[in-house]
Amino acid sequence: MSLLLQYAIIALAVLLSAWGVAKKQFPGGVRKLRVAIALPLLREGKPAWLRSIGRRVAPATRTSGSACGGCDNCGPER
Repeated sequence: MSLLLQYAIIALAVLLSAWGVAKKQFPGGVRKLRVAIALPLLREGKPAWLRSIGRRVAPATRTSGSACGGCDNCGPER
């Protein structure tokens, strides 16, 4: 039983590490994945507990014109 627990902990650590790397290296892809997972959970007729999970999974909304959200040519010219 302890070997199974050890493998489960290692698998969890690998998954968390892979998620951190994916968020850092591929932020657009991670955002699209989170939207794809959250949308079916947020549909009408789903139980409240599934919709709450969908709200947690859904990425934060983007605000247009933010200074640090990407290159909108809002910085000083070079």
